[in-house]
Amino acid sequence: MSELLRALGALAEPPGPAAARPAAALGLPAPPGAAEHADVFLFQLYPYASVYLGAEGMLGGEARDRVAGFWRALGLQPPAEPDHLTPLLGLYSALADDPSEKARHAGKALLWEHLLSWLPFYLDAVVHCSSPFYRAWAALLGEALAAEAERVGPPASTPLALRAPAPLPDPRAAGSRAFLAALLAPARTGMVLVRDDLARAAAELGLGLRIAERRYVLEGLLSQDPERTLAWLAAKARAWGACHESRPEALRPVSRIWALRAKSAADTLANLAVAARELLDAGVALETGA
Repeated sequence: MSELLRALGALAEPPGPAAARPAAALGLPAPPGAAEHADVFLFQLYPYASVYLGAEGMLGGEARDRVAGFWRALGLQPPAEPDHLTPLLGLYSALADDPSEKARHAGKALLWEHLLSWLPFYLDAVVHCSSPFYRAWAALLGEALAAEAERVGPPASTPLALRAPAPLPDPRAAGSRAFLAALLAPARTGMVLVRDDLARAAAELGLGLRIAERRYVLEGLLSQDPERTLAWLAAKARAWGACHESRPEALRPVSRIWALRAKSAADTLANLAVAARELLDAGVALETGA
């Protein structure tokens, strides 16, 4: 299993000639070109734990520091990107290859604290991307991680990154800027919103689409039709909640937490859809500095 995880981690790196052989050995499609890799990992789904575990939904911050601290606790110098999927899977594989009791405990902690705390739903999002190669890659990695969760058993306690939920704020109290930022932070909503999701929302709702960063796209959709956009987001959060609930039993220690966050976000968004006019008025007031 350690070699499988190490190989799958390496395949998240920009593809090169050397990727063809391990991909074929794993029964995956031919590796894609650089543009396809960039679309998945650079423009849609960043493979960093901090993006999904941090309350800001951004690279770095406390979430990355927590991962770097784990490397240091093992007596290792953290790599430049300590929370990137590839080095994390490499570290887990190295610990799995070490038969000592210390390595076994460290491997279990790494699995639950820094891999299973975010990777299952991250991989669900990749499975729905447009790349056949990365869809197959994500499905295989998800199966491997679920098998590891069953093998090592549940964590002794809730992963630290998931202990302090920061729910989706009400924009009428927190302001439109904080609300938009929180919508794009998976830790606040229990869901992942990528650019393709927002383009799909615009098409389904018959709204104009800005070619811009996700926050500005969301802002544009909400300004055109707040009620229907919020209802669409509520349905998206409910779908993510169902996705979390459907995961293998071995992943329940983390999937139930994400399911609760998605349900909370769905309820908030549904309530805001009913009060859409008040939301719009609050957003305008904030933007004008009133």
